[in-house]
Amino acid sequence: MKLLMRNIRLVLIIAIAGLLITVSCKKEDEISDNPSLKLGFSADSVIFDTVFTSIGSATKQLRVYNSSNNKIKISDLRLGMGEQSAFRINVDGEAGNIFSDIEIAGGDSLYIFVRVTIDPQDKNNPYVVEDDIHFLTNGNEQSVKLVAWGQDAVYIVPDTYIAGLPPFKVVADSLETTTWTNEKPYVVYGYAVIDSYGKLVINEGTRVYFHSDGGLWSYVDGELNVNGTIDNPVIFQGDRLEQEYQNVPGQWDRIWLMESRAGHDHIIENAIIKNGFIGIQAESFNRVTENKIKLHNVTIENMNGIGIFSRVFVIQATNTVVSNCGLYNVALTGGGYYEFTHSTIAGYWPFSVRNTPALFLNNFLVDTADNPIPVPINFNFNNSILYGYNKDEFETEMDGNADSLYYFKNSILKTSFDLSNEDVYTDVLKNEDPLFLDIENNDYRIDSLSPAVGKADLAIAETVPDDILDNPRIPSPDIGAYQFVPGQDSGEDKIFIPIPGRKHLSRKSILRKQYYPSIK
Repeated sequence: MKLLMRNIRLVLIIAIAGLLITVSCKKEDEISDNPSLKLGFSADSVIFDTVFTSIGSATKQLRVYNSSNNKIKISDLRLGMGEQSAFRINVDGEAGNIFSDIEIAGGDSLYIFVRVTIDPQDKNNPYVVEDDIHFLTNGNEQSVKLVAWGQDAVYIVPDTYIAGLPPFKVVADSLETTTWTNEKPYVVYGYAVIDSYGKLVINEGTRVYFHSDGGLWSYVDGELNVNGTIDNPVIFQGDRLEQEYQNVPGQWDRIWLMESRAGHDHIIENAIIKNGFIGIQAESFNRVTENKIKLHNVTIENMNGIGIFSRVFVIQATNTVVSNCGLYNVALTGGGYYEFTHSTIAGYWPFSVRNTPALFLNNFLVDTADNPIPVPINFNFNNSILYGYNKDEFETEMDGNADSLYYFKNSILKTSFDLSNEDVYTDVLKNEDPLFLDIENNDYRIDSLSPAVGKADLAIAETVPDDILDNPRIPSPDIGAYQFVPGQDSGEDKIFIPIPGRKHLSRKSILRKQYYPSIK
């Protein structure tokens, strides 16, 4: 009897164990379609940061995780651009562009190997080559970005990620001077940062291309010196070089300059800044700045936000052209000291209705409760043009508890303001069309019949004796950044034919927009 009972117990134990194993196997084999289950990835992007010097390829891996306890199925996994992509993928040993019904057990993962092949000497390539791997799991769409470099250049790639800040890489560390040369273009992915007490020098002819949302940031006590020349200006623009992108705004973020010490001015000479969100943002962050920004022979155009935006700063601008911005061409806020001489501010934004003025001034900041904090402002506009589509291209918003001084001298001003106060408006031409040569092509030279011809103050002009194209102003200076030159609308000065193999392009050619940036 005892033996019988012992055998019965043994049979029951074996049966229960078998049942548990069967249930366990069924659960393990069962694929969950719960939409709350998503994939995890070893990285949100796969970046190939190798700079190839000849036709080359590289392979990296991406790991895809199923962190749940249930088996899941990736119903669709594909390379975004398919056969047209520069990338190739291999999923668990199988090569292809499209995969379906890939199962991953609970707590398991799979490997995807990504390969890219690029000829960096092919000037038809974009600087940054991108694609995505797309995943569809239980109705959830997820993707991982693929990034590689398409041309031989110096690539600035973020290595620092701090919540609340854009991804960045320090290019000029504290007590360090870094120089960018014109040997290769610089492609900035994220933000290039000048740290406190660091200095970045950018030599003539250097080309700086920003990827989407990228920018250049000089932190507190950093210093930026841009040393372009008339024939070899420094160019800041987006990294899309296709012809259809040549005048498309909003392709990158901004040049962001903070306060520094006395004698450590930010200097930008002979530069073209185009197609971003904000051309130059200058602000005192921890304290009121002791340095200034000096702009000379600078063109800022096609910003979908603001051309020059400041908070409590000091800016001296000569031969500066700011044109075609979606909000303000120039917004000088929170007080400060500003002087624009022989400059042209042209508000002809063509992409939408612009209800804001080309030039805006105010003399206060606001605290956390939106209460004004008055700060004195002093603004001087000499021998310059402010014109555009709007009835009023000049507006102010001032707090009476701080000084607000502004002066216009020998200038053209588009406004409905009363200009009868000669202490503020001296020899100002009100609402007289400056007759720019070609607004549609951003050509803000003046016509021979322009009211600006010969109307500038000679003493002021002698401080800036040559115009933005190096034409002499003296003895009969014109208002604005450009001096009228007989015959300027004909011949080679108007039309530029690209020369194969030409390394640099003259400023005149660049300003006319008759060029191809891919020519080195």
